[in-house]
Amino acid sequence: MFYLFWINGYTCVCRVAMSALQRWNPVDGFCERLLPSDRWQWSDVTGLKHQPLDGFELSSEHWEWEADWYVDENFGGEPTEKGGWRYAIDFPATYTKDKKWNSCVRRRRWIRYRRYKSRDSWAKIPSGETGPLPDPFNDISCGGWEISEDPRSRLSLWAVSLQGKVWFRDGICHHNPEGTSWEEVMTPGEVVQISCGPGDLVWAVLWEGQLLVREGIGRDNPKGSSWVVVDAPSPEVGAIHVAVGVNVVWAVSKDRKVWFRRGVNSHNPCGSGWIGMVGEMVMVNVGLNDQVWAVSCEDRAVCFRQGVTASELSGKAWKPVSVPRDGDRSHSGSASSLASAGCFFGGEVRVQSQGSVMSDTESSSDTERSAQAVQPAAQPPPSEQGETPHAHIPKVTSDSFISELVSDKDSPLGPGGAGPTIVEERPGAGGSPPDKEGQLQTLVLSPSKEGSRDPQWSNVDLEEAQTHLAVASATDPAETSSLSSIATYNFGLEGPYGADEHPLWAWVSGGGCAVDSHSQLNWFNSTTGLTSSVQCMSLSITPAQTAAWRKQIFEQLSERSKREMENFGHYEQAIEQSVWVKKGNMQWWRDWKPHKWIDVRFALEQFSGTEGNKDGILFIYYTFNDEKKYLHAFINEVTILVPVLNDSKHTFAVYTPERTKQRWPIRLAAPTEQEMHDWLALLSVSCCDSRRIQGPPSKQAIWSTTCMGDVFVSEPLPSLEASPYPMPCDQMFWRQIGGHLRLVECNSLGVVWGIGFDHTAWVYTGGYGGGFFQGLASSTDNIHTQTDVKSVYIYENQRWNPVTGYSNRGLPTDRYMWSDASGLQECTKTNTKPPSPQWTWVSEWTVDYSVSGGTDREGWQYAADFPATYHGYKTMKDFVRRRRWARKCKITTTGPWKEVMPITLLDVTILPCSAHSSLDQVSLWAISSKGDVLCRLGVTPQSPAGTSWLHVGTDQPFKSISIGGGYQVWAIARDGSAFYRGSVSAQNPAGDCWYHIPSPPRQKLKQVSVGRTSVYTVDENGNLWYRHGLTPSYPQGSSWEHISNNVRKVSVGPLDQVWVIADKVQGSHSLSCGTVCHRVGVQPMEPKGQSWDYGIGGGWDYISIRANSQEAPRIVIPSAGENSAGRPSAPPPPVSSRSPLLLRDQEEMNGNAVSC
Repeated sequence: MFYLFWINGYTCVCRVAMSALQRWNPVDGFCERLLPSDRWQWSDVTGLKHQPLDGFELSSEHWEWEADWYVDENFGGEPTEKGGWRYAIDFPATYTKDKKWNSCVRRRRWIRYRRYKSRDSWAKIPSGETGPLPDPFNDISCGGWEISEDPRSRLSLWAVSLQGKVWFRDGICHHNPEGTSWEEVMTPGEVVQISCGPGDLVWAVLWEGQLLVREGIGRDNPKGSSWVVVDAPSPEVGAIHVAVGVNVVWAVSKDRKVWFRRGVNSHNPCGSGWIGMVGEMVMVNVGLNDQVWAVSCEDRAVCFRQGVTASELSGKAWKPVSVPRDGDRSHSGSASSLASAGCFFGGEVRVQSQGSVMSDTESSSDTERSAQAVQPAAQPPPSEQGETPHAHIPKVTSDSFISELVSDKDSPLGPGGAGPTIVEERPGAGGSPPDKEGQLQTLVLSPSKEGSRDPQWSNVDLEEAQTHLAVASATDPAETSSLSSIATYNFGLEGPYGADEHPLWAWVSGGGCAVDSHSQLNWFNSTTGLTSSVQCMSLSITPAQTAAWRKQIFEQLSERSKREMENFGHYEQAIEQSVWVKKGNMQWWRDWKPHKWIDVRFALEQFSGTEGNKDGILFIYYTFNDEKKYLHAFINEVTILVPVLNDSKHTFAVYTPERTKQRWPIRLAAPTEQEMHDWLALLSVSCCDSRRIQGPPSKQAIWSTTCMGDVFVSEPLPSLEASPYPMPCDQMFWRQIGGHLRLVECNSLGVVWGIGFDHTAWVYTGGYGGGFFQGLASSTDNIHTQTDVKSVYIYENQRWNPVTGYSNRGLPTDRYMWSDASGLQECTKTNTKPPSPQWTWVSEWTVDYSVSGGTDREGWQYAADFPATYHGYKTMKDFVRRRRWARKCKITTTGPWKEVMPITLLDVTILPCSAHSSLDQVSLWAISSKGDVLCRLGVTPQSPAGTSWLHVGTDQPFKSISIGGGYQVWAIARDGSAFYRGSVSAQNPAGDCWYHIPSPPRQKLKQVSVGRTSVYTVDENGNLWYRHGLTPSYPQGSSWEHISNNVRKVSVGPLDQVWVIADKVQGSHSLSCGTVCHRVGVQPMEPKGQSWDYGIGGGWDYISIRANSQEAPRIVIPSAGENSAGRPSAPPPPVSSRSPLLLRDQEEMNGNAVSC
C-alpha cells in the first residue's frame, strides 16, 4: 500500500524529546546512579519507557534527522542554567529551574528534529509493525478530520482486505502521515467496500448486499465501538457501493440504481430511509460540502450532482463533466472542454524536477480546490466476428469488486493498447490472470499557465515513485503540479480514441474538492463548435496583448475627444450643475434619552459642479413633539460607513469627525439587508467621489479590520505624521474593501496578506470592491469568491450540591446555566443564532476541548465559584464547573483576495520598507495554526503570493511574529516569552538561531510589532511595552518600559510610527472598546512619543500602519508669538493627549457600534 504526502512546499518537521535523569547522593553529588525504584536514566518525556539517546531510531526510511541532539535550556518561557537542568524533590514532581536545598533529583530535556523527506511522491507504508500484517487491500477510505479540532490533525484511514476484513490505521496525524500500526476491526460479515466521511460517519457494504454503520465514533474513540446492520435499498437487489459525507449517504445497488439515505446526521448515523434517485451509476463519491460525484453506467462519463445545498442535500440533477484526455482526436472538443473545465480538467503537464518547490499560487479556482481523482475503464474494442455484446450484471465478491467496475464486457487487449488484460469472472468461463509485468499507473494533470495548449496526461509509477512525461517537449521547464490536479488509474486497456469517442471512466474521487453550492460551475460539456472556436481564440490572447490593446483604444478615444471638443471651448456650459436625490424609509437610533428606534425619512442629495467636482448632503427627517425636524451631514465630512452587528435589524453607522470624538455615530436601520447594502454602496461611492478617490488602495494605504471581519483602508496624508501638529485621526477617511478577514498585514511595495477567522491565508490581488459593492463601485477583474468559517461559543454552567452532585440548579445569584463567556447573557443551543444573516450554520453543537486551562474527558472545567480561574481537573474545593460548546458557521462573499494554500496561519508579517525600495524578494514570515514558524520564499511585488514555505525550527509553539527594518525578526511563544532571530538577511532569509528575551516582570506577552528601530509588545493584560537599548551591535535590547494600558493590538510602521487598538476609551456617552489610536510626538530622539490621538472606534480589532512610509513634511516653528511675517501667530490646533485608561464602567449601544 502506498500513500502520497502532498503538502505543497511545506516541510513536515517533528520534534523528538528525551529526558536525562539524575539523583543526588552525598558522595558523588548529582549522578546517573538512581534508586532501583526510580525511572530509567534515559527515558521518554513520560519517564515510563527506556530510551537511550543513541538508541532512538526513526520510524521509517521516509524520515531523516534535521540536526543533532541539543539541550533544551528553556523552561516556561524563562532560560534555565547553563546545563538546562530542572530540579525537584523526587520523581515525578513539580520541577523548577532553581536548585534548592531539598532538590534531590533533576532532569534535563534533549531535543532533536526529524524531517519527513518523501514529500510530493508516493511512499510505501512501512510494514515493520509487530503482529500479523493485513492482507492485500481491496478498498481504502480516508476521512475523520472534522471529528474534533485536535491540534494534531488526526485522520482516520479504513481499509478492506481481499478476505473481507476491515482494518483501521492508527496514529495518522500531521507529524506522522504514515501512521503507526494496523488494527483489525471485527465485522459481522465479509465486507467488500467501505466509505469514511469527514466527520464520524463510516459505512460499509457486505458481500450479501447489506450495509454496515459504525457507531460510537468520537474524539477519544476514532475507531468506534460497534456495527449496526442496515438493509439494502432494494430487498431483491443488494448494494455494491456506498459513499458518505458529513450528513449524507449515497448508495448504488447491483442494478446500478442510485439511492439517497435521508435523516443521516451525527446523532443518527443510520438515517431513517432510502430514496430512489433518477439515473444509473457505476459508483458515487461524496466530496466536501456533501457535493456528489459519480460515473454513469450508460456512457461511463464523470458526472456531478447539481443543486446540492445544506437545505437540499439530495440535489436536483446529474450533469456530465468534460474530462479531456491526451490522444483525443477532436480538436474542438478538447478546446471547449479545456475552457469549460477551468483549471480542474484543462491544463498542461510538466515533469516535476527533484529540486523544485511546489507553488501555492497555482490554485485551481476560487471556490473549487484540492484534489480529484478519476479512473478510466476499459475501452471496448469494435465487435469482432460480428459478436453481439450482451448485458452482464457483475458478480460482486470480495476480490472482484474493482475488476467488475472496470468493464461490463469482456475486453481483450486492443490493437493500440498496452498493459495487462483484466478478465471478468463468468459462470462456466475460464479466465487468465493478469500479466505480472502490468503495473498500476496514475496520471497526473496539472493546471496550465498557457491556456491555449491542449490538456495532456503523464504517467506516475507507484512503485518507483518517479514522474515520467507523457507528451511534452524536452525543452519545457520543470513545473510542479497543483493541489487541484486529477489523478487517474490506467489499466492499459484503452486503444487510440476515434474522432467521436471518449474515455470510459470507472472511478472518481472528489474528497478533496471544495465546491461552493452557490457557485456557477463551467465544467460541463460545450455544445456548439462556434463556442469552441471562440474559446480557443480567447485563450490565445495573452494578458500583455490585452493591456496593449486597451492602452491603444484609450489613446485613440482621448485624441478623438480632444479633437472634437477643442472647437467648442469658448461656449458657456448649458447646465452649470446637476442635482439628484434618492429617498427612502429607515429607522434612526435617537441621540437623546430615552434612546429608541424611531421611523424617519432618509434622503441623499448629490450635486455636481462645473469642474466635475461632486458633493452631497445627508438628511434625516423625523418628528419630535409633533414638530417636523431634520438632521443633516455633509458627504465630504463623513469619515466612515460601518455595518453594525444586530440580531433583529439591518443597521449601519455614519461617522463624522465630531461624532468620532463623541463615540456616538448616526445609527440607521434599513427595512431589509439588500436595502442596507444598496445604501452603503451608494453612500460609499458618494464619499469617494467628493474626495476624488477612485480605484484600488494605494501602496501606502493603512489597512484595518473590525471585530465582524470587515476590511477598511485609509489613504494617509503626509501631514498625518507631521510634528508638532499632526492631522487628527478623527479626520481620516476610511472606505470598505470586499472580503472577510481577521487581520491584514501590508508593506509599501503593495504586498498585502490577510488571515481569516478559520486561519486561511489570503493575498491581495490589486482590485477593489466586492461584497455588496457592484458596478462602478467594484473592479471587474481580480475579484474572487471568499469564504470564512468561525466558531460560535456558548457555556454550560453547573453547580454542585450534596444531594444530586453537579446539576443545572444554581443559586439565585449565579449566572445563567447556559450563557456566554461573561455569564451575563443567556445563550442556549436553540436561541443562539449566527453572527448575522450572512452567516449559515455548517455543523452541529459539539463540546470544545481546546479551552485554555484544559478540560477533563467530558470537556468540563472546574472552579471554586463563578467567575474564577478554571482548571481541567476536580478538587475538593471545586463547587462549580463549566464546559464550552462550539458550533461552526460560514460566510460566503467576494473581494480582491486569493487564497494561499495549503497551510493555515495564526499570524503573518511583511518586511516594512520604503516605497522606492528595489528588493529582489520581500521577506515574509508567518506562524502556522500549529505554532510552527514559517518563512515564505519567492514573494515579490509582481508575485505577492510567493512560491513555497521554509520551516524555521523552534523549541516550542509560537503565536506572534514581526519583522522590522534591517531584517529584525521578533516572535512571541505560546508561553508568553519573547525571542529574537539572529543573522536574518536577504541572503539568509531564515536566519541562524533564536535568542531568548526575558519578558516584563510577571507578564506574559501575546503580540509584538517591530519598526525601523523600535520594538513594541502587548501582554495578556493589555499593557503596552517598549524595548529599550536596541543598537546594531546589540539588537536584543536591554529592558522593557511600560507605555500604556488597555491596549489590544499594536502596529509599528517603517518610520517607527505607533498605532494601537485600544479598549475602554472615554466618549461623550460611554466607553468604547476597539478604538484606533495614534501615538503622537514620536521622534528619533523621542521614540516612545508623548500622547495618544484617538481615531475611529469602537469595534475595531486590527490595524496595520506598516505600508505608510511617507516622510512627514518639515515644519519650521517661528519664534514665540510671531509668524513668518512678524505678526502674532494663531494658537496651534489642539491635540488630544488622553490615554486609553479605564475611567468609567458605563456602556451604551452607540459606544461600541460594531458590537465587538
